[in-house]
Amino acid sequence: MSLLIPLIAISLSMDAFSLSLAYGTLNISKKNQLTLSLIVGIYHFFMPVLGMKLGLIILKTLPIKPDFVIFFVLTFIGLQMFLESLKDSHSINIMNFIELLIFGLAVSIDSFSVGIGLLAITSKWLISSIIFSVSAFLFTMLGLQLGKKLNDKFGSISTMLGGIMLLIIGLFTLLH
Repeated sequence: MSLLIPLIAISLSMDAFSLSLAYGTLNISKKNQLTLSLIVGIYHFFMPVLGMKLGLIILKTLPIKPDFVIFFVLTFIGLQMFLESLKDSHSINIMNFIELLIFGLAVSIDSFSVGIGLLAITSKWLISSIIFSVSAFLFTMLGLQLGKKLNDKFGSISTMLGGIMLLIIGLFTLLH
């Protein structure tokens, strides 16, 4: 297997890392950190497979740009984080399981697109999906933990900046 697959895995994981860094400022529990990292990892396994199997059919049938979906999800999460940062609470933990699933989906849409062309890159799609999954899990966990350290050091300002960062990333996704 070429070096291309691990490089793709790292690049797919960067969305998860940057958004996890922002979400980590919410001081979410260790359980939610692990749950979110597992969800993102699982999505990064299945999304390329789905993209490979169904992507061409779906994109031909429903020409919806994934960028719009990402924009709306990140805008919602970013605004929610920004508003939560204005509260006086020292430990903000707004992530319920549905939010974890939505977050995982938002950072995994790119891997669906990669799945569409995966067979053009390699015939080892199963191994590739496993590499994508492990990479996304590790980068998500790293981002969440670094974000928590930022929150511990800078408090609600880091949460506010995290929310603003999500809004900017969402807007960039839409305009890009």
